[in-house]
Order: sequence, then structure tokens, then C-alpha cells
Amino acid sequence: MYSYDDKIRAVELYIKLGKRIKATIRHLGFPTKNALKGWYREYERRGDLARGYHRTPKYSTEQQRAAVDHFVQHGRCIEFTRKVLGYPCRCVLRSWIYQQHPDLGQRIVGRSRSAPRTLEAKQAAVIALCTRQGKASAIALDLGVSRETLYNWKDQLLGREAPASMKRKSKSPADPDKAQLEQQLEALRVELRRLQLEHDLLKKANEILKKDLGVNLQLLTNREKTMLVDALRPTHAFRDLLAALGLARSSYFYHRGQIGLGDRHIEIRRTLSELFERNRRCYGYRRMHASLRRMCISLSEKVVRRLMKQENLVAATPKRRRYRSYLGEISPAPENLINRNFRSAAPNQKWVTDITEFQISTTPDAELVNTMLDTAIETVADGSDRPIVHSDRGAHYRWPGWLSRIDGARLISSMSRKACSPDNAACEGFFGRLKNELFYPRSWQSTTIEHFITEVDSYIRWYNQDRIKMSLGSRSPMEYRANLGYAT
Repeated sequence: MYSYDDKIRAVELYIKLGKRIKATIRHLGFPTKNALKGWYREYERRGDLARGYHRTPKYSTEQQRAAVDHFVQHGRCIEFTRKVLGYPCRCVLRSWIYQQHPDLGQRIVGRSRSAPRTLEAKQAAVIALCTRQGKASAIALDLGVSRETLYNWKDQLLGREAPASMKRKSKSPADPDKAQLEQQLEALRVELRRLQLEHDLLKKANEILKKDLGVNLQLLTNREKTMLVDALRPTHAFRDLLAALGLARSSYFYHRGQIGLGDRHIEIRRTLSELFERNRRCYGYRRMHASLRRMCISLSEKVVRRLMKQENLVAATPKRRRYRSYLGEISPAPENLINRNFRSAAPNQKWVTDITEFQISTTPDAELVNTMLDTAIETVADGSDRPIVHSDRGAHYRWPGWLSRIDGARLISSMSRKACSPDNAACEGFFGRLKNELFYPRSWQSTTIEHFITEVDSYIRWYNQDRIKMSLGSRSPMEYRANLGYAT
């Protein structure tokens, strides 16, 4: 709250300076721009300013005079005066100074501009700081400078590495052998502290981070190093911990703040685990990312991959055991009409077929492929175009039973080249995914044939109805067909 005299003085100076707001405030140190405009409008309208009510000032006249005297006598530093006296704020102290010493003018607008200290005075101040017995603030108070200024002088003359307090060392013993023994003892103590620090770091890494005792501490992430520093700060020096771990001070405080915020991906982790289990533990990070987008959850692929790695959500990819049904050229092989072009404009234009082997108690035979073909032929309407039936050169597709069914249904036969699995890549790829996602990750030793058939049937239904494919725009085959307008 400004007094009536302050307001009148500000308005008159504002008019005298040609209504320049910044110049007026810079000269007086008060008030704000909007307050000065309001006072001027009231003065222009009424010819005077309202005196208002009188409020008892927060600080007495003696307190104001003491604060201003301290400012003048101790280097004219506002911040130093505030720290020593504990009052008032910058703006109020500045207004007191202008009221009692208007001749100071613009000298205290901004930084203090006291007379510079000589090099000899700075050296004496630094010596007093380094050899002190009490607090540094007491030395600064005696010299009439701030504590920060005193430490700045120390950094300029001695460097940041020099300690701020240097205790007087005891005199060296007269016996040179004793001095050498003391030096060796001190070296052993330093080495002991280093080994103890390393031991404690490895022990905490094993307890907190679940790392092996022989882990290389330098290979830990900065977040893990921060956790170790926080755990050992009560027993070891902060600087020694940072040096032993090779962790920058700024990195430590950054990761400490991040740890304090907590894990913001807790719900996402739970959602990823549910999606992974729901989809037979066979989704990689790309399809998991696509599934999250379908749920309107926006997250980058890199974050999804990192969270899946942290949660150990890894799809099994064991080595494949290749099955070969080729028994030699027992009949002329048809031409390869597909020629690796597995795309079609409509359903039932191209069929692909193959046989794969599971290590169970049944074996492939002609009846298996013949019944499969009979079931597929029943789905083709009479009079419609007959599809191309593409297969490899396995014996099951070259026996009379298969050939007679192909001719009877007026289907077009096509075969891959010999020992060239990419010619039937569409079917080979399906069997590969079937084994990687269903068969390999589980143990089937005590499984009956009926239960295994049920599991395969369930997988194929899930594959067609729910399993998304990136090549289909993150849709399942049934969803893709429905999107194209075909019956599912």
C-alpha cells in the first residue's frame, strides 16, 4: 500500500518526464505500470488523488532506518541486507532506500554497484574463508559482502576443486621412517574406503536391482545408478558415489525427480499383459502397438517395445523342424500358375494347400488331404469360376485319388518348383505361425489326440476371427473380408 505522498510524487514525476512510464518507474523503483496509469487517470479526472484511509505500517520507522543503514554500510546489496535482517521484500526495501537516499537514483536498480574490492582484499577474504573455525556467513558479514560473493572469490582464485575449508595439518614428524609409515597407512585407508564403497555398491545392486555380484557398475543405466546413490548416501559421501559410478550430478538429480514422479505407465503395463495373454502370448510389439491403437491408446512403438521387454512379454520363436513330403517324380508335375502371386481380387480364386507335421502319434496320409479337398469343394457354388489349387510336389497331391477329385470338380492344378518353399509361401507362412504360436511354446507330452485337435481348431478360429495382421491394416481376416463387403 502506497501513501498519498508516494502517489502524488509518482504522478508528478510521470507528467514531468513526458508521461514515460518506464522512465518513471526506473527512477522511483515503484509502482507497477497499471497502478501508475490508474493514479494518473484519477488525478486527471479529479485534479487530486484520494487520500484514503491510513493503515498502520508493518514495519516501524526504526526498522526502516536500520534496514537502509545496513544497506548503505555493507556494500549496498539488497539481497545481503534481506538475508541478514530477515525483512523486508525487495520492492519495499528499495522504496525505503529511495525515500531516505534519493541521491542514489538508479545506482541500485538491478545489481549492486559497490566499489570493487582489490585483489589483496579478495585474497585476504579467501584465506579467512579457508582457515575459518565457524560459519562462512560470519566471515561474509564481517567483510560486508554476501556469502555467495565470498565463494565466487574463492572459485576465481583457487578453482572449484579446492575445498572451502582447509584445516591446519599437523606438523610432519621428525623421523622420516615414521612419516613414510604414516603415508603408507593413509594410502591403505584410502584404498580400504574405495574397496568398501565398491563392495557396498555391488551388494546394493544385488539387493535392489537384482543384479549379479560381479556386475559391471559402469554398464548400469543412469536410473539404476541413481537408485544406488540414494540407497548409500547415508553411509558414503555423495561425491564419492557419483565418481565411483561415473554418474554426472545433473543426471542424478534428473533421474531422482523422475523416480519421485512414479511410474506413469502402470495401467499400460497391465493392459499389455492382458493383451499378450489373451492373444496366446504370440503378439510382438508391432501387433501390440496396433492393438493399443484399436483401443484408442496412443503410445509410440518404442515405448511399447520397452515396456514389453521390462514385463518380459516375449513371443516364443524356437527353431523350426522342417517336414518334407517329397518322394520323387511319380507323375508329371503341373505348371506353376501362381508364380508367387498370392493376391486375388475375390474369394475362391486361389487356394493354397500343404501338409505340416506335429510330433504326435498320427501320420499324414492320402485320406487327410482328400477329405480336406472334398470339404473345400463343397463351399464352391455350382456354375461359379473354379479356383486354382496350388500345392508343393508332395506325394499326397500326385496320387490318383487327389487327381481324380481335381478333375471331377473342374479345378485348376498348380505346383511349386522342386525344393522351393517360397513358391508356396502363403501356406508355409501359416504353418510357421501355427507352430510358433501354438505348438512350440507348450509341452504336448501328456496331450491326447482329441485334445490336440480341439486346440488346433480353437487356434484356427482365433486366427481367422481375432488375430490381427499388419498387412491387413491391423485387422483380422474376418474383419478384412467384412470391410470389403464379403460375407464372413
